[in-house]
Amino acid sequence: MQGKLNSNTAIIFSSARKIGNTSLQVNDYTAKQGGQVFCLDDFVISPYRYDKQYQGDDFYILFEQLLTFDHWVIASPVYWYSTTSQMKAFMDRITDYMDDEVLKPKLRTLRQKQFSILSNAASPSAPDAFLDMFKHTFNYLGMTFKTHSHVQAS
Repeated sequence: MQGKLNSNTAIIFSSARKIGNTSLQVNDYTAKQGGQVFCLDDFVISPYRYDKQYQGDDFYILFEQLLTFDHWVIASPVYWYSTTSQMKAFMDRITDYMDDEVLKPKLRTLRQKQFSILSNAASPSAPDAFLDMFKHTFNYLGMTFKTHSHVQAS
């Protein structure tokens, strides 16, 4: 079964429309490649804080679960050369693992993992500014870039 082949893939997505072009792209990817879908918009992810005071926040539970997957597929529409605010909050919160000596070893496990990007926009391609945020961040964390797929949406 196709899903079994890539059952160690996490598809992490966010969109202003939960049932829109991004979810269609995610569903198409999942049907062909398999994997488990995580919609960031279903979680409470607070903006990064230096004092780490997050009330009722789901980030740590979600991130710990994502660390069990070998391949992360990041899916987002392109909004003004960037991603959704929820995806940006998720990306920013990875910092929690960088500046905590107890959590750093968990973050280092990303060095054995891969990431891919799914994007969509009215334009025929994703702008470099959008892609670079993900590529530079995940490369910094030691992850290996696998592929990018862009859909021109209306």
